[in-house]
Amino acid sequence: MISMEPKKGNLLIAEASILTDQSFSRTVILLTEHNKTGSVGFILNKLSSFSLKELVPEIIQDLPVYIGGPVQQNNLYFIHKIPEIITDSIEIGKGFYWGGNIQTIVENINKGTVKDNDIRFFLGYSGWDANQLEEELIINSWIVIENNFINILNADDKTLWKDQMIELGGEHAIWANAPYNPNLN
Repeated sequence: MISMEPKKGNLLIAEASILTDQSFSRTVILLTEHNKTGSVGFILNKLSSFSLKELVPEIIQDLPVYIGGPVQQNNLYFIHKIPEIITDSIEIGKGFYWGGNIQTIVENINKGTVKDNDIRFFLGYSGWDANQLEEELIINSWIVIENNFINILNADDKTLWKDQMIELGGEHAIWANAPYNPNLN
C-alpha cells in the first residue's frame, strides 16, 4: 500500500525521477527510524564489494555486506530477525531489529547459529535531517510503501527494485524496465 507518511518499518522505493542519482538510483530502503529529528534507513539492494570476513577478521563465515547509504560508510551496521540471540537491538517492526551486541554476533556466526538469511550487514546508512525526507517525497523522489517484512532478508537484490515497481503497477511498471542510462537509448 502506497503512503505519503513515512514511518519506521516502511520501505522507500526510488522513483524514476532519481534514476541518475549515483547513491539512490533503483534502490529500496528500509526505514529503521523516522521521527521529528530525521530519518535513518538502509539500502537493501546494493551489494558492496566487501565480505564480512574482510571487515571483521575474527568471523570465519563469508557473509555479504551491502552499502546501506552514503553516510558513515566506514561503519558497519546490521538488521536481523533474531533478538533472542542478538541482545541490545532496536525493533523496526514485525520481528525485525537493527543493531545489537557485535560480540554476540561474531560468536554466533562462528558457531553457525546465525545464518545469512537471519541478518544483513551494511556499510554506511541513508540519513535525512528533520523534514528532509518529507520534502523529497513532495518532489516525487520516493514512494513510501508498507513493509510486510516477509522476504526482506531473502529478496534478490538484483531484482528487488524492479519487482517493487512492477508490483506498484501503472507507470511504475513501465519504469521497471527502463535502461540504466536512458540517455544512451
